[in-house]
Amino acid sequence: MDLEALRNEIDGIDSTIVELLNERVRLAGDIGKLKMKAGTAVYVPTREEEIFGRLKAQSKGLLSEAALRAIYREVFSAAREQQKPTTIAYLGPEATYTHQAALKNFGQASAYMPLDTVPDVFTTVRRGDAEYGVVPIENSTQGTVISSLDMLVEAGLTIVAQIYLEISHCLISHSPFEEIRSIHSKDNALGQCRQWIARMLPGAELIESTSTAAAVKHAKEHPAAAAIASKIAAVLYEMPVQAERINDEQDNVTRFLVIGKHGTPRLGEGRDRSSFVFTLPDNNPGALIKALFPFSMRGINISKIESRPSRKKLWDYFFYIDVAGHRDDPALGEAIEELERFCPFVKWLGSYPNSKL
Repeated sequence: MDLEALRNEIDGIDSTIVELLNERVRLAGDIGKLKMKAGTAVYVPTREEEIFGRLKAQSKGLLSEAALRAIYREVFSAAREQQKPTTIAYLGPEATYTHQAALKNFGQASAYMPLDTVPDVFTTVRRGDAEYGVVPIENSTQGTVISSLDMLVEAGLTIVAQIYLEISHCLISHSPFEEIRSIHSKDNALGQCRQWIARMLPGAELIESTSTAAAVKHAKEHPAAAAIASKIAAVLYEMPVQAERINDEQDNVTRFLVIGKHGTPRLGEGRDRSSFVFTLPDNNPGALIKALFPFSMRGINISKIESRPSRKKLWDYFFYIDVAGHRDDPALGEAIEELERFCPFVKWLGSYPNSKL
């Protein structure tokens, strides 16, 4: 078959794909009307994960799972907007890693609202000015984002999904290394590149910015300054990249949370993750071991535990845990009931698909 014939065959396939996509979006619109009448959420991460799983099982060709997800993420995005326009608040400005994570999860069709701080994102979703928010929660190198952790207790919102994003930092500046006097970025980004900075730019002053993108904006206006941010931010703000992949650990991944007002249905078969926060009773030796025992005795894996001062009284702490399973799983439900009988305060933060793609 010659080149022209192959192209004609592709054109025919494209016509069929467009026709079917339009039919899919039409059906999604009908589903949206039913959801609106029932008062249920338009964005259902569990349903999307079920479709991704089915597509992976059905695909016998050359498309990888990552490619299928990228393609269908945009299909979901277009269909969701047909059901109901959705606004996503995120830690901005445009081209931050949080913005990239939001796009990875919600696609191009959603409306995006950049905000200056993590508390602003929570407040905007709580007020109803955005349906969902995206915030960073932990990095594989630097650990937990404290502001996000604290707001999960205070804001009264629910974790509905998680997003993993590979982080690759660049040094962005108008100036070569020898002319750079200061390096600007988010505190976590500076920490992820600390060894590289000490080796390559030991005399530069490190200055925290509200976001990586804000750092690029500053470097654009100050020739002796550099920013640590993504290549996408450099392109957006038309800034030269002086060095790439400068993070100390090349396997550098940040986990983000999607927050909203409605919970996520159970996915099942060990594919869910749940987050809780609790406090311990006073003057109770071995209290933390006792609090965790209901999970271990039922074979429920605890994948993360972290403590933070409660700020309610001196030496009182919140304990945050991530566990395998959904709150509606019988075993996890029993464990939480037992935890509530022992601990003075227990709060469910959300159950959501445990996808890492």
